[in-house]
Amino acid sequence: MAAPVPPGASRPSGNAPPLNYNYNPNLPRNYPDSLADNMQNLQLNSLPPSVIPNSRPGPPPFPSAAPLSSPYPGVSPPISRPLGSPALASMPRAAPLTGPPPAAIAPNAIPPVTQPPPFTSRPASTHFLAGPTSLQSGPVVPPLGDRPGAFSSSSPLVGPSVPSSSGSGPVSNGPPVFGSGAPTGGPRFPLAGGTQQTPGVGPSPPTMLSARAPSHPPTMRSFLGTPVSTAPPGSMGQPAPPFAGSVQGVPPQSGSPYGSRMWQMQQQQMVPPVPGSAQSPRMFGMTPPLPNQSMASIQPAMDQSGAPMTGPSKIDPNQIPRPVPTSSVILYETRQGNQANLPPPATSDYIVKDTGNCSPRYMRCTINQIPCTSDLLTTSGMQLALLVQPLALPHPSEEPIQVVDFGESGPVRCSRCKGYMNPFMKFTDQGRRFVCNLCGFTDETPRDYICNLGPDGRRRDADERPELCRGTVEFVASKEYMEGPRTLVGIATFDSTIHFYNLKRDLQQPLMLIVPDIQDVYTPLQTDVIVQLSECRQHLELLLENIPTMFQTNRTADSAFGAATKAAFLAMKSTGGKLLVFQSVLPSVGMGALSAREAEGRTNISAGEKEAHKLLQPVDQTLKTMAIEFAEYQVCVDLFITTQNYVDIASISVIPRTTGGQVYYYYPFSALSDPAKLYNDLRWNITKPQGFEAVMRVRCSQGIQVQEYFGNFCKRIPTDVDLPGIDCDKTIMVTLKHDDKLLDGSECAFQCALLYTTVYGQRRIRVTTLSLPCTSMLSNLFRSADLDSQFSCLLKQAAIEIPSTPLSQIREQVTNVCVNILHSYRKFCATVSSSGQLILPEALKLLPLYTLALVKSTGLRTDGRVDTRSVWINYVSSLSTPLAIPLVYPRMLAIHVLNSEELEGSLIPPSIPLSSEHVSDSGIYLLENGNDAFIYIGNSVAPDIMQQLFGVPSVDQIPTQFVLQQFENSLSKKLNDVVNEIRRQRCSYLRLQLCKKGDPSGMLFFSYMVEDKTPGGLSYVEFLVHIHRQIQSKMS
Repeated sequence: MAAPVPPGASRPSGNAPPLNYNYNPNLPRNYPDSLADNMQNLQLNSLPPSVIPNSRPGPPPFPSAAPLSSPYPGVSPPISRPLGSPALASMPRAAPLTGPPPAAIAPNAIPPVTQPPPFTSRPASTHFLAGPTSLQSGPVVPPLGDRPGAFSSSSPLVGPSVPSSSGSGPVSNGPPVFGSGAPTGGPRFPLAGGTQQTPGVGPSPPTMLSARAPSHPPTMRSFLGTPVSTAPPGSMGQPAPPFAGSVQGVPPQSGSPYGSRMWQMQQQQMVPPVPGSAQSPRMFGMTPPLPNQSMASIQPAMDQSGAPMTGPSKIDPNQIPRPVPTSSVILYETRQGNQANLPPPATSDYIVKDTGNCSPRYMRCTINQIPCTSDLLTTSGMQLALLVQPLALPHPSEEPIQVVDFGESGPVRCSRCKGYMNPFMKFTDQGRRFVCNLCGFTDETPRDYICNLGPDGRRRDADERPELCRGTVEFVASKEYMEGPRTLVGIATFDSTIHFYNLKRDLQQPLMLIVPDIQDVYTPLQTDVIVQLSECRQHLELLLENIPTMFQTNRTADSAFGAATKAAFLAMKSTGGKLLVFQSVLPSVGMGALSAREAEGRTNISAGEKEAHKLLQPVDQTLKTMAIEFAEYQVCVDLFITTQNYVDIASISVIPRTTGGQVYYYYPFSALSDPAKLYNDLRWNITKPQGFEAVMRVRCSQGIQVQEYFGNFCKRIPTDVDLPGIDCDKTIMVTLKHDDKLLDGSECAFQCALLYTTVYGQRRIRVTTLSLPCTSMLSNLFRSADLDSQFSCLLKQAAIEIPSTPLSQIREQVTNVCVNILHSYRKFCATVSSSGQLILPEALKLLPLYTLALVKSTGLRTDGRVDTRSVWINYVSSLSTPLAIPLVYPRMLAIHVLNSEELEGSLIPPSIPLSSEHVSDSGIYLLENGNDAFIYIGNSVAPDIMQQLFGVPSVDQIPTQFVLQQFENSLSKKLNDVVNEIRRQRCSYLRLQLCKKGDPSGMLFFSYMVEDKTPGGLSYVEFLVHIHRQIQSKMS
């Protein structure tokens, strides 16, 4: 009997189908004008495409017996996020623009590597609802007629292109300039200069912190399920983004269509994760590890005689764990040797080969070995949860998700639990029956799906069927394809009344239709205000050009936000789609009107926060009731808030959160420096991969069940979440609980099924499956914990609590989560007996640092505005796992050293610890958290550096409303390159703010120095001492 072959592995003698690594799942063949242009739509400073040489696909990262070329049709370049042209009005509910839908796999034929559709919406209407006040100061949208195809050579620019060597004068990196040059495309992955490495899979040496601390332990409280985290040793670098790209403004080398160098790779053998089988290099000057131990400890600080120092804190600051930056690219196979491999950190750069388990980009578990009992999980103190990002963008070098069409019968499913066919279902009786890996039920195999089994027990066609060898696959749900383009658009404006616009082609110009009733709203001439784009393009462009001047003299201060949103919904109720609302003042009249309750609550804020958190709750249920109705009719709402005042985000954000949308917040809005950010956010919102009319459900193996879902959605039944909109940036957290014991050594499977509509009108089911081993050993839980997802859970659960719990209580709970996890490890897993050492599990050695950063974060600080905290809560709600840690522990870089020889060959300088002792008064620093970026300038910066970077000799001469420009010198160019590279990595046009020492902006910058002692918080060293004291107290 031959040895069993793991799911997805090539059969030794197999005829595995050729795999195509150079494939774009977003760009169906025959649809050249795809809306899913990815990062083309995040515009940065760069060279026009005309100077970029033609490029070709590079070699695959995983050499295999299968040739690269495919005999099957439907092949296209790999997906990336290049920069390119906008598609303002062609939004949700778009159908295929030309040609037939992509071919799919017949149920009884060898499946070709076909084209997954763009992850986008149902054929829908795109609607723009704008308050006149916000439009006056916003950017003018380029005419839609100027939008070229997905791969054309020109597009409007946001932020001018990099000047040629002969150019002179400053070039703005700020507000949009609608020219003809297009920015270069680049992937979000730093491919150049990195060496491959495989993720660490064995235990690592200890990191011990030793200390004594004053302070009494706080009252212990269990917190929301106690999250934890882990990462391969040494791999937790600075909050590096999920993707990065080439040096901005430098033409890519030939061989890569993504603007960055490809690298020669040799696949490295990855050791299966056998506990205790390997050791990583020691870090922080630590003592050698004990056998079979994966932990970290920090020794006491020593005095000049070599004896431990006495005093309240004896931790050596040079030994404390910090993120270790790495530029290596990790090649990761999801399974090997018939068992799951530990995933690389979410913040690292990795390329996935799906060999049975899904990519961790799509679904990641907080612990990569599942505890057999709920008692074991409780003892660990950790949270068991899934972070699901079903439409996440893959790396350009990864295989595409394959589409399978089973015809009228639909995908093969378990008749009991309705789970979808996946690599872990076991076939018996010569393939005539299959056993569900989720519920254990045995089903008859459909007659046309039967195939003989090989000597290894696998079907002989397993490697030829994506659903039997891949962790992620997409099934065709129906044959109801839309024919021809059906992009529908409508525009309304509002102040104290609502104005619709008749865009019919037979009119000489758009006709304004006014709706004065803002209590019982209606939509006039519904068929005329939502019109096919092909029939109204000329009128639409004319209207967009005229709106800023139409309301130039408008002095109406009232805003009928609720009524206008409801009226727009009524206009698009029959089709569904996406509604974009632009708001700049507090909604004050009509249905859903709000009052300035922030001022009313100030006395409560000063009185110990007793009632302050109520300002973070919606004022009533009016807007929530509206939002549920929107979700029922598949309308997704996004809010763009451009304001300088309180607008009650807590109340109005209920609408996007319930409908799968998002809040974009620009405060205080600057008509000089913010239009570029607004334009790019709007552009990416419309063109990023997305789906509509979606329903999602997660199924688990027997013994585990879903406890709760968290994210931006509407839930009408306990098992499913309704998502009027879902896109590549949004994540849903799924908490899990035991309902029975699991068998040690068995595997526990999780399957996420997302039914959604693409922008081409095709119904698809994206099925993502993850199978992990079960364990009864506590040490295995700590060894396989995932730091990024554990912390992401902690962050999200803290955000959920903020509107209903005093902040001081949440900070205490967050700290207790960290203490409980580390106490469990110290008590049950560590063998080092010295009570003077703080012992940390290797995978979680950075958990105290990130816990401290969360305690000091915007959401949990007592200072700050109510709206700012509400925005933070909303941002965290759907935040992806790779961005969770950077949000609270940002990346800080030294800008004044960009020209130094040590940085030669490296675009982004190494990150600096977030401590003011690392900030020099003669330096310039950039700090970014994935959403905002701050440039801090010290008081003693050399005038020549100031002149090179900002065009003035002193910091006092820089205008308050700062727009980064590029001057003709290498330092200025490198700063712009760094900013653009970070924007590409974060897939966000980061808002740049200038910070000066001695004014409020400087205080804002230093508020991110989370390792410092603050009036209301401990320093990092003090926090470690505090944690250690808590653990010692619990031990005794």
